[in-house]
Amino acid sequence: MNLLTPEKVREGIAEARAGLTFCLSLPLDYPGGNVLNPRRMPPALRPTLRDGHPNLNYQLQRDNPNCTDVVNDDLAVLHLQYSTQWDGLAHIGQMFDCDGDGVPEAVYYNGYRAGIDVVGPLDGADGGAPETGGIAQPSTSAAKALGIEKMAERCVQGRAVMIDLYRHFGRQRSLVGYDALMRVLESDHVAVESGDMVCLHTGFAAMILEMNRAPDSHALENSCAVLDGRDARLLQWITDSGLAALIADNYAVEALPASSQPAHCAALPLHEHCLFKLGVHLGELWHLTPLADWLRAHDRNRFLLTAPPLRLPGAIGSPVTPIATV
Repeated sequence: MNLLTPEKVREGIAEARAGLTFCLSLPLDYPGGNVLNPRRMPPALRPTLRDGHPNLNYQLQRDNPNCTDVVNDDLAVLHLQYSTQWDGLAHIGQMFDCDGDGVPEAVYYNGYRAGIDVVGPLDGADGGAPETGGIAQPSTSAAKALGIEKMAERCVQGRAVMIDLYRHFGRQRSLVGYDALMRVLESDHVAVESGDMVCLHTGFAAMILEMNRAPDSHALENSCAVLDGRDARLLQWITDSGLAALIADNYAVEALPASSQPAHCAALPLHEHCLFKLGVHLGELWHLTPLADWLRAHDRNRFLLTAPPLRLPGAIGSPVTPIATV
C-alpha cells in the first residue's frame, strides 16, 4: 500500500475519462451456502432488540402515543471473507525461524508473532458465531498488528490494470504461469508499472452469479483460469513489477490446491509470497466481468480503482465494495 503514492492517485484519476462507474462487488450473500469454504457462511441479518422486542417495523407509539415514527435497526452476523473481500496481511503466516535459533515459529509479515501480535482463543467454544441472546459478546481474536484497519487508513485508491485472462482462456480450467501471463500481456498491450493494482478477470464470479446462490462445487473447481503459485518466475514477476495489490474474480487468485511439492512448503505459495514476504494484499471474488467487457470494447485496460476495506480494528480480512471509474 505504500506504493499508492499521490502520483499513483493522479494517474488513476487521469483514467476516469468517461465518467462511468462500476461496482466490483458481488452481493455479499454470494456465492451461497458454504461449498467454497465450509467455515464461511452467508451473512445473517437480524433486528436489534428494543426492550425485548424486535426493533423492526417498531412503532414508537408503543412507548409514546404521541409519536408517529416507525423504526428499523438491524445487525449482521458477517463472515468477513465470505464474498468479495480483501485478504489482510495477517491472513496467512508461516512457520519460519525468525530469530535464527534453528526452531521455526509462527510469524507473519515483518516478523509479527502469533500469540503476541495476532491473538486468539485456544478453546473452540470461543470461536465461530456466538449465540448471543441479544447480549453483546466480547471479541476473542485480534490482529494487534497487521489489522485490516491499517489498509483502510491508507484509503486504497489509485490506478488499476485489468488483465483479461477470460479473453484468452474462456471458462476452461487453465493453470497460468509466467510464460502464459507474459503472452497475454503482450497480446493485449498491457503494461504493469510500480504502484498499479492488478485485476485478473477469469469469469469465475460471473459463473457464481449464474448459479444463483446454489454453487456447483465440481463446476467451479474445474473452470476458469488460476495463477500457478508454484511458478517461481511468476512469483518473481510479482516482486519485480512493484504491483501494489493483486486482485482476482476467483476464489483464491492462485490454484487451490497448489501442485504437490516434495519438501516442506506452503500450501498456498502465492499467498505466502504476497502476504507473508512482500506485504501485498490479495483481493478475491471480485465481480470484474462487466468492467472487463467495457474495457475490452473500448480498447482500454486501465482505470481508477477505489477500494478501502472496513475500518474494523483487529480484523484479519474484510468485505469490500470496490468502485471502478473509467
